[in-house]
Amino acid sequence: MYPDLVGKTAIVTGASKGIGKGIAERFGKEKMNVVVDYFTDPEGAEDTVAVIRENGGNAVAVKADVANEKSIAKLVEAALENFGSLDVLVNNAGFSESAPTEEMDLETWQRVLDVNLTGAFIASREVLKYMSENKVQGSIVNITSVHQAIPKVDNVHYAVTKAGLKMMTETLALEYADQGIRINAIGPGTIHTPANPAEEQEGEEQAKTMEKIPMKKIGKPKQIAAAAAWLVSEEADYVTGATLFVDGGMTLYPSQLK
Repeated sequence: MYPDLVGKTAIVTGASKGIGKGIAERFGKEKMNVVVDYFTDPEGAEDTVAVIRENGGNAVAVKADVANEKSIAKLVEAALENFGSLDVLVNNAGFSESAPTEEMDLETWQRVLDVNLTGAFIASREVLKYMSENKVQGSIVNITSVHQAIPKVDNVHYAVTKAGLKMMTETLALEYADQGIRINAIGPGTIHTPANPAEEQEGEEQAKTMEKIPMKKIGKPKQIAAAAAWLVSEEADYVTGATLFVDGGMTLYPSQLK
């Protein structure tokens, strides 16, 4: 636990399920205030809020399309109106729809870019504006993926957004370092979530997954959440522009073992 996080306020996008939910709930354990962003799952968001409060923090759920500037403004306003400050942003919202490139329509390509990359840019811009104007030495964490470094077949849109988010992380970190605002990324590997129920795989499907993971086990949202809590705490106050891979070794190219 990190005492310096007590009472600080965070926005976590895509926090109604999966990794975002895990991060928001961990922030509750740190006794933080959390704006729980959701888009299509109000019940999941309210469950996240309830768990945060049970964990000792405070929270409010806000519906927002992260690819929309007015929606992002609602998240910032909710943080300031409910909690009076804004110290942390976690850009977690993202999705993908697998398809061979020659079959991928432009609408699908654009929506993945809008949510995964443009949404993170808009949120970062608005939060950086607040932090810069109010001299808040805050922190932004972008949830990228091992696919910022490893190509993902039939997911060119997803891989492009995660690689772009890596460079956004590094560029913003350099731009705002002298203001004491830190921007880092977490690159998850295979994590068991509703969108990726990897622990439920069996037989050949499970074997193919495990071939990619040197540690031979599936990750959990709480492991990503632990990394996020550390990155936004004072324990990591000399870390900026970094990607922390939480991936069981996936980025070590396990195929080289054969």
